[in-house]
Amino acid sequence: MKVGVIGLGNMGAGMAANLLKAGHDVTVYNRSPEKAAALVAEGASAAGCVADACRGDAVVTMLAHDAAVEDTVLGENGVIAALPAGAVHVSSSTISVALAEKLAVAHAKAGQRYVAAPVFGRPNVAAAGQLVVVAAGEAAAVQAAEPLFEAIGRKTFVLSSSPADANLMKLSGNFLIASVLESLGEALALVSKAGIDGRQYVDILTSTLFNAPIYATYGPLIAEGKFQPAGFAAPLGLKDISLVLAAAQELRVPLPIASLVRDRFLSLLAQGGEELDWSAIGRLAARDAGVREK
Repeated sequence: MKVGVIGLGNMGAGMAANLLKAGHDVTVYNRSPEKAAALVAEGASAAGCVADACRGDAVVTMLAHDAAVEDTVLGENGVIAALPAGAVHVSSSTISVALAEKLAVAHAKAGQRYVAAPVFGRPNVAAAGQLVVVAAGEAAAVQAAEPLFEAIGRKTFVLSSSPADANLMKLSGNFLIASVLESLGEALALVSKAGIDGRQYVDILTSTLFNAPIYATYGPLIAEGKFQPAGFAAPLGLKDISLVLAAAQELRVPLPIASLVRDRFLSLLAQGGEELDWSAIGRLAARDAGVREK
């Protein structure tokens, strides 16, 4: 397929590289053009603007937050204005349910197809082409995008014909991850203050009751305090939990744990954690308990 990729951050760059490896004709765009250099060296074409990345069969956006997505898609000379009728926009960004609904309406009015396809996986997983894709949209649009999903991921789940469902699913998943970060951090603070080695504690957990990727990935980071370079920066964690709470408010669903986790992110950022991985909230409990950092 002839596909554009807009947004070449930690995730988007890996996704674009795997689209190239799968044989797709890839055009890339990023606000900081130097991020496109490595992909161009691998065979991608560089777009000079958003519109130039929207001339083919599909365009994939992987951007940091609602404001960036709204400007890129709905702004002057954006995706809506440039994408041909019948082409598909695959939005892999983690955005609000409200914006996902707005994009679906805008694309329908323009005669374009729209699929929400957020992904689960950190940058190393994206680079390996092993992401899990959660897709939602009209059946024909999802089918058109399947070759792209096959290139970037190991498995695709199709939820429904409503794109916003995929975004709510992604946000709820990130809420669960953040809850694990907080609870694991609290448990580590407890045992560490008693003199138990944190890494051994994580090894025991991940070898027995908690043999799951989320614990195996984040447990060692929290135990060892390795939060840089950030695979997923703390401000993005705060953004996602805020979006979860906004969706919950709209649906009248109380999420008391999400409210607590949001405050933990605020505490981390207030203490200078802007550049840290979001798993750094797992060290706040140790700091509160007076556990000496290694």
